[in-house]
Amino acid sequence: MKLVRDSFTMPKSEYGAIDALKARAARLGRPSKKSEMLRAGVQALAALPDAQLLACLSGLPAIKTGRPAKVKTPGSPA
Repeated sequence: MKLVRDSFTMPKSEYGAIDALKARAARLGRPSKKSEMLRAGVQALAALPDAQLLACLSGLPAIKTGRPAKVKTPGSPA
């Protein structure tokens, strides 16, 4: 299995949901990593019929992608 590294942007509340899901899995006796939660989510979405997939996607708020702008500090070059 070939692995791929990636980065992405998501709302803080959704990022926090990953920790909540990790804690839930641990309580159920299946400690999990963040990447496992994301992979399980992809598998769950892939199994949905088209209408349900579109419903899930339509419920997502639009976000600006990319890295946040760096905050300039006084005295730093422009």
